[in-house]
Formats: sequence, structure tokens, C-alpha cells
Amino acid sequence: MATKTKTIAFANNKGGSGKTTTCANVGYSLSVLGKKVLLVDGDMQLNLSLSFFDEEQVLGFAMGEKNLYTAVKREEELRDYVVHTPYEKLDLIPSSTLMSGIEYELFTKWQRELILSRALAGLKEEGGYDYILIDSPPTLGGWVMNILCASDFVILPVEATPWGLFGVANMFEFLDNVKKLAPGLSLLGVAITKMDARKNYGRQTLEILHQYEAVNVFKTIVRVDSEIEWAQDHSRPVMAYKKSARSAGEYLELAKEVDEYACGRGQHQKSGGQG
Repeated sequence: MATKTKTIAFANNKGGSGKTTTCANVGYSLSVLGKKVLLVDGDMQLNLSLSFFDEEQVLGFAMGEKNLYTAVKREEELRDYVVHTPYEKLDLIPSSTLMSGIEYELFTKWQRELILSRALAGLKEEGGYDYILIDSPPTLGGWVMNILCASDFVILPVEATPWGLFGVANMFEFLDNVKKLAPGLSLLGVAITKMDARKNYGRQTLEILHQYEAVNVFKTIVRVDSEIEWAQDHSRPVMAYKKSARSAGEYLELAKEVDEYACGRGQHQKSGGQG
């Protein structure tokens, strides 16, 4: 019997939120937990691809035809664009720097908000993956709408810094608008990143987020950890780079929470935008 594939978008219109890092490390952690995971790099910055392959390999994907931009431009199914990462149970659809022009490519296409949904349909129907995780760029345009329309859930990473909450209300409003096209989309939760417990604004971020009645905030918080940057420098998830790193354990616990909520086992699950 085929697996019921769950698709999760990682989105935040603010750059520097830890969105790509969260997507990469939650994806890797889910694979460690025995889940078959497909990562989709939807950002022209290529950072999700660089989390698993070195720069030469990533540029090779980007300049060749085996990348997301090519698939979307041709409106082809994504199964032929999958590459295997060095890790068991973890695959990737790489990005391209040409994704900077994706909005133009979408403009003339029929039902343009659903192009990614159609491209993923075959993979989802086959049920070869437990999870498809999609990293999105820090914008609120038609491409991010495409990503959200193709997803069952969205995770909103928010950095626990003075600027971390900037634009969150706009993100919730955007999600509410997307739900008019994709009523099955749910906000799985807000993931707190870059927490420095020594600083008050981290606690303030948590307090403000908990004021949103219809928003689930994951219990696991990812704190500031230099090992994350070292892992990225080596094109590896932090757990694969240094299993004993504090952040490696935090991402594993966050992945467990994601799995529980996505499978309906989590407590106090909330959906929607601001309620």
C-alpha cells in the first residue's frame, strides 16, 4: 500500500529567519527517524541544495537541466528531476539561479497558481515519500503562492531576534488569502530559531507569538549554535556533521514534533492564520 505523502512548505517573507536551515535539518532528521523524504529547493539562492552538495555540484545542477526551474518552465512532472543525496532515504530536487525569473514564466501559464501542484501530483500519488518538504524564497509573490497551493501544511520559522517578528502579520494574511485557493492548507506551526536565552527579546518573541490564538508554536526551540554554520560550510546537515551538537538534538526533537502534528498525533493543533 502506498504511503500517504504529506507536503510541507517552509515559508517566511522575511529573510534570515532560518527557513532553509530548518527545512534542511528537519528533512534530514525525519530521514534519520526512518521517513523517506524529498526536499524541493524553491529558492534561487540554492541554499537548500548547498546543504547537501558542494558548490560545484550545485552549480552543475543549476546550469544543467535537472532542476526545478526547468521542470516548471516545461510544466513537467518532477519525478525525472529527483537527485539522490549522500544520505539514505533523502532525495532532492535542486534549484537554479534562473528561479529569479520564475514569476515571469508563471505569468502566461494556464492556472498558474497550480503548476507546482500538477508537477508534484505523480510523486504524491505514487506514495514513495512520507514527506515532501519545500523551501520557498522570502517573498509573497505568485511563486510562493504556488508552493503553498501544492502543500498540505506550512511551517513558519521565526528568528528570536528584535526583527524576527517583522512581517509575521503579513505572512498570516497571505496564508489566509492562499487558503481561498487551497482550503486544505494548514499552518502546522511556528518554529522558533536562533534563540539566545541570555537575551530578553527571545522570551518576548515567544510571548508575542503565544498571543495568536490560532497559531501552534512548536515546543522545541532551536538555539544559536555555531556548529550550524560549520555544518553549512561543509554542505552537511548539522547532525551529519556533528551528531553531539546541541542543535542536532534540537532539530531531531523538532522533526519528531513535525511528524506528530502532520500525522494528527500532536496535541492542541491549530490551523489557519490569526484565527
